[in-house]
Amino acid sequence: MRRMRVSRREFLSVGGAAGGAALLAACAPAPAATEEGQAAAPAMEDVELQLAGWPGQGPELIEGLETFEEENPGIKATWLETPGDYRAKLLSMIAAGTPPDTAFSADYYTFARDGLLVDITDMLMADPLLGAEDYFIQPQEEERCTWEGRWYGIGSCWVCHHVYFNRAIFEEEGIDPPSNDPDKIWTWDHFVDVARQLTVDANGNHPGDSGFDIENVERWGMNIPYWMHWSFVLSNGGYVWHPDTRLYGYDQPEAIEAVQKVADLVLVDQVMPNSATFEAIGMGFVQLLETRTMAMVIEGSWSMAYTHDMQEPLGTAVLPKMKVPATWLSAHLHTIMQGTKHVEESWKLVRFLSSPYYQELFLVSGLWLPSQTALITEEAMDRWMSLEVHREGYRNIATKWVPDYGHPMYGPPGEGEASGFIWPALDAVWIGDKTAEEALLEATPKANEVLENA
Repeated sequence: MRRMRVSRREFLSVGGAAGGAALLAACAPAPAATEEGQAAAPAMEDVELQLAGWPGQGPELIEGLETFEEENPGIKATWLETPGDYRAKLLSMIAAGTPPDTAFSADYYTFARDGLLVDITDMLMADPLLGAEDYFIQPQEEERCTWEGRWYGIGSCWVCHHVYFNRAIFEEEGIDPPSNDPDKIWTWDHFVDVARQLTVDANGNHPGDSGFDIENVERWGMNIPYWMHWSFVLSNGGYVWHPDTRLYGYDQPEAIEAVQKVADLVLVDQVMPNSATFEAIGMGFVQLLETRTMAMVIEGSWSMAYTHDMQEPLGTAVLPKMKVPATWLSAHLHTIMQGTKHVEESWKLVRFLSSPYYQELFLVSGLWLPSQTALITEEAMDRWMSLEVHREGYRNIATKWVPDYGHPMYGPPGEGEASGFIWPALDAVWIGDKTAEEALLEATPKANEVLENA
């Protein structure tokens, strides 16, 4: 994969040239007063844009918008923080005829299909930088951003799933830890075996030992939030939604097997607490590792931003593979809403939000991972990546794990209703009331009927 190198100055200068005649006309000086003494035309009022999104973005977003305003005189950008049911509130604004100019994606494919988003394909392809073949990490960016071959948004970044672990526990137990390098990926069976060695009850017994007390475990080998089974469906050669039909694949053998293996971490392998035990523990993932309640935790890459003050030595690693290395990828997209009176200015904002400068604001904390090739060069990573935040070997997550093994996953139209069949079926598997085969063969056709009629 070719990696582009783009400085902020280059991004701005090319952006200025890309505006074309319309931008030149907009920036032309006002006509001087005539000889008859007529007054000059009044100064143009600032264009005011709104960017809508959900809470929790941090000061980086405001810093970015302030920089955008400095670099685009005559345009003001206001952050419209929208707590609560973001999708419902966005739809209410649209119904009232007062949509924000730009917005974080909500049900992206549904909004694109229903004509609620501006088609940005022509603007993107005409842009000398964003339209370049090697600007984004591909093919993932095009896969997530296009609906029926057209672009309606641009991804903010990437986030993925990977392993976090307490490095001191591995050293004390004399076990080689997992690696951030996909070339050194663990198999699922080895992962479970190590988790078994690291799970210990109050009497020093491990799962499989005579007398192991599941009700009195002092340290669990690992934990996976159940929704993150998606990555293991992919790793087992399956799919959650088919890339062409956009129907659920939970009734396929690969998905059924992967779901059952995740459930068996609790039900058979006894290396992970069940939901009731986990809730009773009542700790976040950093605390779980720091108190040695867990040896390993599978979490999102965004959680790196919450590990800065962790006292125990932290390690990270790629997920174990069932059949092939794989991770779920996602992140919100930046979109222009139909109904805006300022399409050109809104494109300037979305373009700015797709710049290396803006993305880098969120990379330094560990909250985001790059979606642009310019940010996975050695020079760029020297700038935004640090051992204090990202830990040893984490460059492999950005340069190999995401680009080579990442699969974008965004729900198709109708997913909200269809998931009403899938999630209860999965819950029955997690607690052992049904096998994955029983639950998913029953639920998937019902869910797919909803998707087909959405």
